[in-house]
Amino acid sequence: MDDLPAAEESLPAWIFPPPEGFTADDLDRIPELPRHTELIDGSLVFSGPQRAFHSLVVSLLSTALRQWVPKSLRVCRDMTVTLDRRNRPEPDLSVLRAEAVSAEGHETGYAAADAVLVVEVVSPESESRDRKRKPQLYAEAGIPHFWLVEHGEGRRPVVQVFELNTVTRTYVPTGIYHERIKLPVPFTIDIDLTEIDHL
Repeated sequence: MDDLPAAEESLPAWIFPPPEGFTADDLDRIPELPRHTELIDGSLVFSGPQRAFHSLVVSLLSTALRQWVPKSLRVCRDMTVTLDRRNRPEPDLSVLRAEAVSAEGHETGYAAADAVLVVEVVSPESESRDRKRKPQLYAEAGIPHFWLVEHGEGRRPVVQVFELNTVTRTYVPTGIYHERIKLPVPFTIDIDLTEIDHL
């Protein structure tokens, strides 16, 4: 028991959350947070090691989306999106209004109002958050489009596409794509998912 205070002194202060939980601004103020720290419901969430599938899918989709995105939008990866005071997740990919992305690149995250599409690639350690809580939060924040990417056969991704019902603030599934994504919204998109075989 005598060792407990010494052990507590060696831990960073952010290990102990404030009574009301952390806020979105805390991610910018707390020194030495691990990379890719997210804020979900006032709690800090840390990512596990990234798997090769995750990295390959994010590379494939970010490159492909940049080929199709109009000049009024930008594609960003691994940047937080502030949904409200207690939620600042980090989607794997975001398509944002171009005005939100500065030329200098000094921003540490973006506002939900600037996001047109967010993409989550499901990881084993974050399945529940990726499939349930994060889509719920994105929809409540009014982000119009959401993609959920699962591991299919071999290294192939399966992309589930959702669109926001603006009345209920929930996502409605609009399609599941195994080999090719062809969509008219949020802009014209045609992505060959089998290209992952060549990465």
